[in-house]
Amino acid sequence: MKSFPRGSALPWSPALPWSPALAPPAAPHHSASCWPLPWRPRRHLEAVAMATATATATPEEREAGRLELRAAIGFNGHIASGLICHPDNKHLLYPLGCTVVIQDLTSKKQTFLHGHTNNVSCVVVSSSGNYVASGQVTFMGFKADIILWDFQKKELLARLSLHKGKIEGLAFSPNDLYLVSLGGRDDGSETIRVWELDLPNRKLRPTDCQTGQLRRVITSLKVLYPGKSLLNASERKQHALQSEAQENSTLASKYLVGKHFTQILASADVRALAVCLRIADDDNYFYVGTSTGDILKVNTRNKLMTDFGPQKKFSLGVTALLLLKTGDVIVGTGGGTVALCKGSNYKVMKNIQVQGGVTSLTRRGQGHQFFVGTNTCQIYRVNYTAFKEELITTCHSEAVHDIVFPFGTSDLFATCSKDDIRVWHTPENRELLRIVIPNMTCYAIEFMRDGKSIISAWNDGKIRAFMPESGREKYVINNAHSLGVTAIAATNDCKRILSGGGEGQVRLWAIGEKTHKLEAVLKEHISAVSCIKLKKNDKECVTASLDGTCIIWDIGRFTRKQMILANTLFKCVCYHPEEYQLITSGTDRRIGYWEVYDGSAIRDLEGSLSGSINGMDITSDGAYFVTGGDDHLVKMWDYNEGTVTHIGVGHSGNITRLKICPGKKYIVSVSADGAILLWKYPAVPNTGTGAAAS
Repeated sequence: MKSFPRGSALPWSPALPWSPALAPPAAPHHSASCWPLPWRPRRHLEAVAMATATATATPEEREAGRLELRAAIGFNGHIASGLICHPDNKHLLYPLGCTVVIQDLTSKKQTFLHGHTNNVSCVVVSSSGNYVASGQVTFMGFKADIILWDFQKKELLARLSLHKGKIEGLAFSPNDLYLVSLGGRDDGSETIRVWELDLPNRKLRPTDCQTGQLRRVITSLKVLYPGKSLLNASERKQHALQSEAQENSTLASKYLVGKHFTQILASADVRALAVCLRIADDDNYFYVGTSTGDILKVNTRNKLMTDFGPQKKFSLGVTALLLLKTGDVIVGTGGGTVALCKGSNYKVMKNIQVQGGVTSLTRRGQGHQFFVGTNTCQIYRVNYTAFKEELITTCHSEAVHDIVFPFGTSDLFATCSKDDIRVWHTPENRELLRIVIPNMTCYAIEFMRDGKSIISAWNDGKIRAFMPESGREKYVINNAHSLGVTAIAATNDCKRILSGGGEGQVRLWAIGEKTHKLEAVLKEHISAVSCIKLKKNDKECVTASLDGTCIIWDIGRFTRKQMILANTLFKCVCYHPEEYQLITSGTDRRIGYWEVYDGSAIRDLEGSLSGSINGMDITSDGAYFVTGGDDHLVKMWDYNEGTVTHIGVGHSGNITRLKICPGKKYIVSVSADGAILLWKYPAVPNTGTGAAAS
């Protein structure tokens, strides 16, 4: 057992500043000290969530308001057992970026647990449902936090910071008195810790467990509870972790020796990898799914395998297991099969096919209904009797490259990613339409103003137009650009399309009922075009490029009017609604204001302290604009004052694009981790429509 003498680094970080009044008496160096948990009022939860933002914010930004996260469309399906049905049978919990999402199954209302500084790597709920624990991934050599949450109050109770690199797994004891944590491969020689949770007395006591040579292959973590109580502190000192492993065996079991506490770890050998692990309710057996498609049943007392099957192995391995009260087993596989298996030979009785490999199986109640999570970020609800799947949550599994609203409506928006374009219903956060082009990446999309088509830019050099209701392909412009189409825009009369390519050319296309013709090629940029915006009169446009230039074009005469030069790779550009000023940004983290008439600089703001700005949008009255980028923050700016008014924290991936909806109800931001976040548009004063003074 490790000792933490007074004055040493705390194993967890309090949500409030540490006070000497809260300090315990000095503990001897040979015993574990018990650090009290400071009281955390609900008003300080937001301060914990904003810890990362304030660390990289300017003094003005620290005084800014907070954007309220209205909804999150997304699910990190790559985390094993990341989808959990709460014991109250009313809520689903799952990770999304650096946030844990709690969703009401009836009303679909979402609550968010903010506090992690990087991607959540595991989530677990206690048997009583009172506590939630989540772990995160961080950079090599840095502390990876475990956060203990109060489920009812949605409050942070404690931050446990002893592991390094990544938290691979977490498990509560059935009586909520212990939490076991499993560190990653970069966590040194001590990767397992048992935390005694004496929460009524505000104390936490960690115990380190040595895993020896097997520390690098541990893949799963569960806790057995065969007795009435777990070991107390004095008993725990007298016992050590012992391991028993045989050569060429497919399992290595570890037991923390004692009358009441047994810990089982699944690990691996050369031939088969134990991918998932489940323990029966009576603790007499545990079930293991392997990478070779087997199900193994092992007796916990004599450590002997009693059953295995099925005869025909599951394709791509058994990746998730769910045990039912009847003794039946529901199996999820890497090939997307969900099967009901019965008997000692695990004969398949029923099966369904879902999209993507299964990573999570969680039951609701006694198992009359269960949920399936896949690595393509889909969540299915399955009725046990009918054994039919229903898709209830879906999202992009790759980076989202663009987001657009149709003209004049806030109830719909579209996003694009690798393989597909999706249309969403904003009030219900529900997918209405999916347009799939396999093995291709869509970089930009646009709704035609008349609402009759969605035009899109693809990496194969084609411009594709689709019907917005059915998703049927309307027309295709082949070979539009030689190095892929990277930006696209349409005129207000819906008769012409402007496209930008990876080679730097801007092309103007005339669109008829059944024809499309190339009208002009504008050759000034020497690198990829990242953004195109048009004036309302359809006679002028501005293009931003990665070559460090923004060019204002006369698209009536097909000539260049002005060129803006900067030492940056321009990622985004916007016209002010009065159309005599521009705002730009890019990799230099600066926001530039420019005159349209002569291309002269008006103002230069520091938009970010830590990364490129990849997207921006401006309100219809020009009073405010929003930015987002590699710092993972959504920032709302006063256009005239040039100051940050609000900051939104929630993304864990680089923000790629964001938009303000036409009715100024929401701000929608999309990111490289596939997440779509909807923010409530804040109540801000109308500062007028005048552009910034020169």
